[in-house]
Amino acid sequence: MEFLTPFIAVGIISLLAAMSPGPDFAVVTKNSLFGSRTTGLYTAIGVGLGIFLHVAYSLIGIGLIISQSILLFSVIKYIGALYLLYLGYQLLKSKRGEQKVVRESGEVSISPWSALREGFLTNALNPKATLFFLSVFTQVVDPQTPIFIQALLGTEVAIIVGLWFVSLTLLITYGPIKNLFSKAHYYLMKIMGGALVLLGIKLGFETKN
Repeated sequence: MEFLTPFIAVGIISLLAAMSPGPDFAVVTKNSLFGSRTTGLYTAIGVGLGIFLHVAYSLIGIGLIISQSILLFSVIKYIGALYLLYLGYQLLKSKRGEQKVVRESGEVSISPWSALREGFLTNALNPKATLFFLSVFTQVVDPQTPIFIQALLGTEVAIIVGLWFVSLTLLITYGPIKNLFSKAHYYLMKIMGGALVLLGIKLGFETKN
């Protein structure tokens, strides 16, 4: 029972953080709206798997090094920003009726592996996620907490984040909702592309503070 409070606190904080608009939200929404439900689910799973990378950072202390090193933080930050810019550019450059990008059903052709990779890289290349783990763990988890319990807390975060984005995918790929979005498919691609570009720029100019 002594570890129940940290599990509850970390769970609530993780859910609220996952629900906040950001790169993960944008990429999962993009692939869910413009791809199939399966595409969205693979992207959501990829985001959840990306969390485990940050868990590993925190457990072995690399996360602390990243948070203290301007160079390492900046390298990860700029790679992540460039990746978001690339994803946004792919949507912005698409043309109406372009068959190489859009199938007859109006869905963007994205393989499960590509969707999984996009979700994973979007989360893994966001240094703010590492700082989130460090801030949460230092505030909620006692330094004397066994590594096994810390690993379970990290797994809890990954599961909660993954389930949130799976739920989001199921919601926005629900027939009537997706049909509504499909009527403005071309314009939504441009909006989402612009959003990803803006998020990339925002990430690029963010600092550790």
